[in-house]
Amino acid sequence: MKIYLLGNIANVQTGPFGSQLHKEDYVEFGTPMVTVEHLGNRAFTKQNLPMISDSDKKRLNKYVLNEGDIVFSRVGSVDRCSYVDNKHLGWMFSGRCLRIRPCNVVYPLYLYYYFCMENTKQFIRNIAVGATMPSINTKLMKDLEVPLPTKEIQQKIASILSALDDKIELNNKINENLEQQAQAIFKSWFVDFEPFGGVMPEDMREVPLNELCEIVTKGTTPTTIGKHFSDKGINFLKAESILQNHSFDRNKFAHIDNDTHKVLKRSIIKEGDIVFTIAGTLGRFALVDNTIIPANTNQAVAIIRANKNVISSEYLYSFFIGNWHNEYYAKRVQQAVQANLSLATIKSLPIFVLSNKDMMRYNDLVTPICKAMKANEYENLCLSALRDTLLPKLMNGEIDVSKVKI
Repeated sequence: MKIYLLGNIANVQTGPFGSQLHKEDYVEFGTPMVTVEHLGNRAFTKQNLPMISDSDKKRLNKYVLNEGDIVFSRVGSVDRCSYVDNKHLGWMFSGRCLRIRPCNVVYPLYLYYYFCMENTKQFIRNIAVGATMPSINTKLMKDLEVPLPTKEIQQKIASILSALDDKIELNNKINENLEQQAQAIFKSWFVDFEPFGGVMPEDMREVPLNELCEIVTKGTTPTTIGKHFSDKGINFLKAESILQNHSFDRNKFAHIDNDTHKVLKRSIIKEGDIVFTIAGTLGRFALVDNTIIPANTNQAVAIIRANKNVISSEYLYSFFIGNWHNEYYAKRVQQAVQANLSLATIKSLPIFVLSNKDMMRYNDLVTPICKAMKANEYENLCLSALRDTLLPKLMNGEIDVSKVKI
C-alpha cells in the first residue's frame, strides 16, 4: 500500500468567493447550489437548496460538480463531506465548501470512505485553523496523506461499504413514501372528510393539544443550573439532533450523567413522546422510540406526551406528519434573537378528536405506518453501526477483500 499526498491524486478547489455570487443572485428555478447545510451522510440533503440562474452557472462553470466529486465543509464542521453521484451531476458548490476531484489512480468512493474514517476526521479537525470558527483550505487538504491499495482493492472496499449505504438510502425512500401515505390518509379524514361522505361528522370535536396530553413541556440546559455535560452517559437532545425526515442524528446528541438527568426530571423523555423544535430551526419533530432512551433535552425542544387513556401517540403524531400544525404555528412565531414558539402556543394547537369507534378505525390505518417507519429507522441504525465497524477494518487490511467478487 502506497502513501500519497491528496494534492497528487486529486484536484482540490474552493467554491466561489462572496464577491462572485451574492444571496440576491439566487433564483426560484435553476441549478442547485450546495452549501454546508446540505452535506448529509454520503448524499446531499435537499431542504432549502438555493438555486442559481443558467447565466450564473455558465459564468461560474469551474464550480460545477461531476459524478465522483467529494464536497467538504470549508468552515465550521470541517470534517463533514458528501459524495456526488449521478443524481447530482451538474450541481454547483458554494464558497463555504471545498471540492475534491479524484484523478484516475484513486477510486472516488474509496476516497470518500477514507474521509469518513474517524481517524481521518480527527486529523482534519486538528489541522483546521481558527479557534472560534475552524476552517480548512486547499493547501491544508492537499498535504493530507492518503494510503492507497491497488485500484481493484479500492473498488472492492467501496463496494462493500456502499452496499450498506445503498440499503440505508432505500429505507429512507421507503419512509418518504410511507410519510406520503400517512399524509394522504390524514387529508382524507380531517380535511376532505371522505370516510364521512365529505361532511365533518357531528361527533368530531376540536380539542386543544394540551387537553389530550399528560404533559407538554420543555427542557433546560444543564449549565444554567450549575450542572455540566459529560463525554458519555444519558443522551441529551438538542434541536439539531432532530432531522427534517423525523429521525435523530445521534452524532449531534450531547450527554449528561445520571445525577443531572434526575435533577432535570421535568424533561426526562419517554418512549412514545413527540419531540418538537421550538427555537432556532422551528418545527422539526420526531416520535421517540426505545433506541434513544434514556434521554433528556433542553429548552429548544418541546416534549409532547399523549395521555394514553385518551389518545394514542400515533394518532397525535399523524397530525404533525399531516402538517396540520404548520399554518397555526407559523402565525404565532415570536421573533427575538432567534425565532421561537412558546409552550402556550404549542399547547393550544387544535386537534380533531373522533368518536371512540372512528378513532380506532383511524388508528388501525396510521399505527402500522408509524411502526414501519420506526422499523426502517432502526434497521438504518444497525446498518450504520455495521458500516462504521467494517470501515477501519477494511481500510487497514484487517479484513482481506482480495478474493471478494464484485
